[in-house]
Amino acid sequence: MESNVTQRVHQALSRFRVEIPSWGFANTGTRFGKFVQDGAATTTEEKFADAGQVHALTGVCPTVALHVLWDLPQGIDSTGEVREHANRYGIRPGSINPNLFQDQIYKFGSFGNPDPAVRQEALVHSRLSIEIAKELDSRDISFWFTDGSNYPGTANIRERKRLFEDCLKITHAELASSQRMLIEYKPFEPAFYHTDIADWGMALHFARAAGPLARVLVDTGHHYQSQNIEQIVSWLLSEDMLGGFHFNDRRYADDDLTLGSIDPYQAFRIFHEIQFFEWETGRPADIAYMIDQSHNLKGKIDAMIQTVNMAQELYAKAALVDHAALAHAQSKSDLIGAEACLQDAFATDVRPVIREWRASKGLPQNPMQAFRESGYWERVSLERAQRNRSSVSSYA
Repeated sequence: MESNVTQRVHQALSRFRVEIPSWGFANTGTRFGKFVQDGAATTTEEKFADAGQVHALTGVCPTVALHVLWDLPQGIDSTGEVREHANRYGIRPGSINPNLFQDQIYKFGSFGNPDPAVRQEALVHSRLSIEIAKELDSRDISFWFTDGSNYPGTANIRERKRLFEDCLKITHAELASSQRMLIEYKPFEPAFYHTDIADWGMALHFARAAGPLARVLVDTGHHYQSQNIEQIVSWLLSEDMLGGFHFNDRRYADDDLTLGSIDPYQAFRIFHEIQFFEWETGRPADIAYMIDQSHNLKGKIDAMIQTVNMAQELYAKAALVDHAALAHAQSKSDLIGAEACLQDAFATDVRPVIREWRASKGLPQNPMQAFRESGYWERVSLERAQRNRSSVSSYA
């Protein structure tokens, strides 16, 4: 039994990769202010350096998600520097994230804006983002829209739906055959009356309307309380429309908490549905696993390593579910037996086996301890402190 657990965990970890976000290493804040850390990254190069540390210690984070404007302020002209950073720090560019919410012209929306000039500007930016992805050999372009309205009657909801369909089709036509468009959804924030892409069904509709290279991106923080995210995942898998994840955790809404800090069993159940689907179909699901977290209080790199460690644990636990026994129990409506398949796997302490796997790959058995003993954070804090302290801002 023990050798079987070891083998299954090793096989699971060897295929598991997770992308880390560049913005997770920079200073962030709440709506009321920014909490500055001396060692936070202030340049794209520093973000690559920090992401490279996470990958070097964990061995499972070969790509870093990039945000157009924040990480590529000169557009296509910034791609040369990005490639240099990637070569220097041993981590590749990952998904490209357009920014269709920051500029003042997007005050009333981007693809759903009633002003055709604003929609055209959004299309130009989307086209630029796709070209950047081509230059950097990045497959996925991840679209998240803040479009919506705050008050009843202030937006033509059906017209905005049509505008989104048109703009997404135009954008999809710019993709190379090797690329994908990932469409994210969010029920609220910053729009509080209606959001143009508010749930997975809307995202699924828009992905199908856009074209065959579009898929749905699930952010685990973008759901109402008690929503069954694994059911959403299972449906999208069955429709071959699940493109990727933004992993984080939440207590109330989109809290950007570290994965598994509130409900590790939920993340386990999501991983289980994916692996059960792969067992049933005999083919791997083409899913991009990505982290989307910005920490105000936890150390930037510490929090990222902690998240990757938890993701590995929960993915490994899900790999221990006895799929044949589960399928048999389900077919007999054996509720206790079926549930026990999940509970037994979740209760298994996989940490010793994960340490063995890391050692077999020449990685630190305890990435967090290795990072804290490396002195990296202390060194970069001294180097970056002055720039970071000068960026302190207030709400008003």
